Amino acid sequence: MRRARLLAAGFASMRRFKLRSAAMIVGSLVGVAALTLVVSVGKGVERKVLSTVRQIFGDSSVLVVAGGSNLMSGPRPGTARLTLDDMEAVAREVADVEAWDAQQMLPNASVRRGEKAATARVLGQTERAPRVSDRGVARGAFFDASAVAGSARVAVIGETVAGELFGSEDPIGAEVLIGPVSFRVIGVLERFGTDLHGMDRDDEVVVPLSTAMRRLLNVDTIVSAKLLVRSPGRVEPAARETARVLRERHALAAGKPDDFQLITAVQVRRMVGKVRNVLFRFLPLVAGVSLLAGAAISAALMLSSVSARVGEIGIRRAVGARPEDIRLQFLLESAAAALAGGLAGLALGGVLAELAARRMHLGSVLSWEAPLAGIVVSCAVGLAAGFLPARRAAALPPAEALR
Repeated sequence: MRRARLLAAGFASMRRFKLRSAAMIVGSLVGVAALTLVVSVGKGVERKVLSTVRQIFGDSSVLVVAGGSNLMSGPRPGTARLTLDDMEAVAREVADVEAWDAQQMLPNASVRRGEKAATARVLGQTERAPRVSDRGVARGAFFDASAVAGSARVAVIGETVAGELFGSEDPIGAEVLIGPVSFRVIGVLERFGTDLHGMDRDDEVVVPLSTAMRRLLNVDTIVSAKLLVRSPGRVEPAARETARVLRERHALAAGKPDDFQLITAVQVRRMVGKVRNVLFRFLPLVAGVSLLAGAAISAALMLSSVSARVGEIGIRRAVGARPEDIRLQFLLESAAAALAGGLAGLALGGVLAELAARRMHLGSVLSWEAPLAGIVVSCAVGLAAGFLPARRAAALPPAEALR
């Protein structure tokens, strides 16, 4: 019996037994959709995290956080004070430190311009911020050392803030109010996008550190500092030396825990590796369980189909069909149903992945890995589910099948 006739007979059987075929398709659809969603979103998350790590840390930096490891908030009550004097001492005593920048922060500040208002994250930084953070201005200029020394009321704003307050107007030279204090806009920051926490880093305003400390917050401490190390290979030694200097300045006895947190790109990449293990080892197991359940359902339905089609099998054998032809027909039916479910699952999983990526600000997440894995897995599941039923059908004696 020719392969084309076998395939036509298989499709005719699928149309005749619509409910059974639909159940087999759904079993494959759910598993492949879950696999596509997990692989696509997982790849997108990994790409986003690594990109953000490169933007924030680079390969040659150490982040010092006062009193804890929460990168987006200030020190918790009761924690030690991190000061500019501390960081100046680190810069003097740690030979590997090439440059540094300190930071103070007002997380949800009201920024106004006339009748328009926005809630933005206000950062106080030094004139070294563009070099240390590798983020300069797209338009205008960044403030200089004299602005920091004189607590100048100048500001550099992100693109989101610029859009909310100025629309299509040029913000350079305009005045904005941060709380009750007036600032002159001198530049617009380069676009950054979202960070590890999903926060829009373009929705922020940078002002001189001294201005933020004296005019906006009235504090003499900083929440964090970033150290730029001369060589990527010297990051870990520089972090150890930084910890030694800070412990001495904070009079921490041996055995007493640090009252600061040091974070390096190496540590963040280790954390990313652990997240990746979860995304690509454990979560696909969930999709695998769905596929196995679909395979079990397909196998059971195909076995019942063999029992219901004994007469058909006997007639085919009587007119010359070989056992191999019967076996191939049932395998083709099972594989076709699984492939149809797999293709539908790819479409559904792709749509769900894009919706999830949009909410998580990941950009487009679809890649060749997910469709390839979905098609291969769906075909494998179909063939595996149809193997035993096809073997049973092929083994039926023609005379017994015709009774």
